[in-house]
Amino acid sequence: MGRIWIAICLALGFAAYTARAQASLPNIVVMFIDDMGYADIGPFGATSYKTPHLDRMASRGMRFSDFQVSSPVCSASRSALMTGCYHKRIGIHGALGPSAKHGIHANEMTLAEVCKQKGYATACYGKWHLGHHPKFLPTNHGFDEYFGLPYSNDMWPYHPKVLHLPMAKRLERWPHLPLIEGTQILNPEVSEEDQKLLTRQYTERAVDFIGRNADRPFFVYVPHSMVHVPLFVSDAFDGKSGAGLFGDVVMEIDWSMGEILGALKSHGLEKNTLVIFTTDNGPWLSYGEHAGSAMPLREGKATTFEGGGRVPTLMQWPGKIPAGSECHELASTLDILPTVAHLIGANFPNHTIDGKDIRPLIFGKPGAKSPHAYYYHYFANGALEAIRDRRWKLHFPHKYHSARDGGKDGLPVGSDQKQIDLSLYDLKRDVSESIDVSARHPDVVTRLQAAAEVARGELGDRLTQRQGTGVRPAGKLEAEDARLK
Repeated sequence: MGRIWIAICLALGFAAYTARAQASLPNIVVMFIDDMGYADIGPFGATSYKTPHLDRMASRGMRFSDFQVSSPVCSASRSALMTGCYHKRIGIHGALGPSAKHGIHANEMTLAEVCKQKGYATACYGKWHLGHHPKFLPTNHGFDEYFGLPYSNDMWPYHPKVLHLPMAKRLERWPHLPLIEGTQILNPEVSEEDQKLLTRQYTERAVDFIGRNADRPFFVYVPHSMVHVPLFVSDAFDGKSGAGLFGDVVMEIDWSMGEILGALKSHGLEKNTLVIFTTDNGPWLSYGEHAGSAMPLREGKATTFEGGGRVPTLMQWPGKIPAGSECHELASTLDILPTVAHLIGANFPNHTIDGKDIRPLIFGKPGAKSPHAYYYHYFANGALEAIRDRRWKLHFPHKYHSARDGGKDGLPVGSDQKQIDLSLYDLKRDVSESIDVSARHPDVVTRLQAAAEVARGELGDRLTQRQGTGVRPAGKLEAEDARLK
């Protein structure tokens, strides 16, 4: 009998210790916007509509002026956020569509799986875009809950490029867009009316999740479908901005952030929660009125200029992150996973990752510098188009598509194919990448070229037909795997 009591006491003591340890762990909230430009919210220069909640978040936390993504295209960018790896390393390129038979590999450790090591509740509400078949969906990669679209909201038979076709022909190109819960299709044919409710539904789910898990550590990931075209907004925000549909949509995103921050406050969780607001890439400029702005940066989505890969980023953690602070050092979505792992004391994956611990930057440590000696700008197709350090950016010769002006009413205009030759830019003085200074700084060019060769050896390069010794495969859909139903 005594041994039984000893065992019970030990078990109760361990449970109490575990509860105390979990209580000290910070909650993590990541809101990830689709196709939002550098200048699309108030803290980064937007003036034609209001973003009061994001403005307040900036005043209570930190604004990052040089925050990068792995790729200026959807799936590739998201893979880096989830794994801490350049998309080139893990075989996720471009934007996966409904015909894709690959996705995130089971061996990759996601941000959710990092958190699960420490007993976190985890949820994803929004656009996933790392494979749409069950084996690739969030609940098979560390998330307890999932609700949202499996890929971009324009991948449906109402895409502007197929509207002139009869429905039977449209469906050959784009099947109906499904809304998924867990690994099951909740709504097989998302309509325009359904899309108007997405931002609100994702937000309500996130707020409910916070309430249900207020007494334990949690990680909630909210990858909004907006502001990717086609744009949709709920009735509550239709016409509210006075700046057109795009302004309305951004205001509803701002409302979403406000609701989530409000939920944290109402449950007394503000001072124990790291909140991150960032985006997957720059604006899709060819959509004109329905696209945002990357000013003063050059170009936008689908280019490796700063307008494609430098994104508006805010972080808040009262008492930890200095209020009203700014970070001008190079940092990236790659860094979120390793930083969270360090914060909560979780183990790292047993394979190479590319992100760095940026706690000194986040917490405003005096003299803190970027931990990235070099940062690689791989395009979505695996081509190394540019490389940079904290100051300099070297573009290698490549072709790119430059959007024309004039997109209206959700219809895009074309783009012009252009060529950039070997070009060096001083980003500290010329963030717009407008003046090539390679002739004046041949030593910098030589140094960055040498660093690029190291990258090519490790990660490969489509431009030079290199394979890379450190590249891992994406997950593949096998014949025996369950299909999305």
